[in-house]
Amino acid sequence: MTGSDIPSSFRLAYVPGVTPTKWVRVWHERLPGTPLELIQVPPADAGRLLADGGAEAGLVRLPVDRDVLSAIPLYTETTVVVIPKDHTATAAEEITLPDLADEIVLHPLDDVLDWETLPGRPAIERPATTADAIELVAAGVGVLLVPQSLARLHHRKDLTYRPVLEAPESRVALSWPQEEPTPDLVEEFIGIVRGRTVNSTRGRAATPPQPSAKEKPKAKAKRAGTATGSARKQAATGRRAGTPKGGKPTGKRGKPRGR
Repeated sequence: MTGSDIPSSFRLAYVPGVTPTKWVRVWHERLPGTPLELIQVPPADAGRLLADGGAEAGLVRLPVDRDVLSAIPLYTETTVVVIPKDHTATAAEEITLPDLADEIVLHPLDDVLDWETLPGRPAIERPATTADAIELVAAGVGVLLVPQSLARLHHRKDLTYRPVLEAPESRVALSWPQEEPTPDLVEEFIGIVRGRTVNSTRGRAATPPQPSAKEKPKAKAKRAGTATGSARKQAATGRRAGTPKGGKPTGKRGKPRGR
């Protein structure tokens, strides 16, 4: 990649509930000259944004179109039910889907859970967004099942949540448009997310660490010590072979040949 081909910034899309802070911090430490631009995008629009080149990579919720996008699964979220703080379900540490049989379970249009059959009783209308559904829970209209990160994102003092056993779960992944080869900056971010060290041979060409000013004298002394040790070893080897310190052989002279 030539200097003119290097992007002026790296655009990273992310969906609500995902927190890219730790990876962004490492990016700034390793590539201080390349700004990272964060773009929040609704889950339903993330794949299209990446495919259209609106971002170099994205932290998205699976599934994605694998014919267009590459993806590395990162983690799976616990599903929780958001309920009012005075709800009877708060007495339990976790609940099951059958526990929700008599509840009105809200199903927002931007739901990210893959339900075969939604538990409980359906609401008359589907809320447009998860944020709207949270407002309805606070009003006592019903309950809401979401990944735990979304429950935290929409936290309210009058609401709480409990883990739900055997509910569908949401998987978060790093995704990017399929290209051959993968762009260098995308490789850099893949390495950061996977925990590769700064000198990893993957992604950016590894640069061997240079000794500091304090370490340079130590390195010279170590090299000198190694050279001295090698000389001593060679001398000792020579003595074992019958050559004294002075370098003259000590082997016995043979008898003179008879005339």
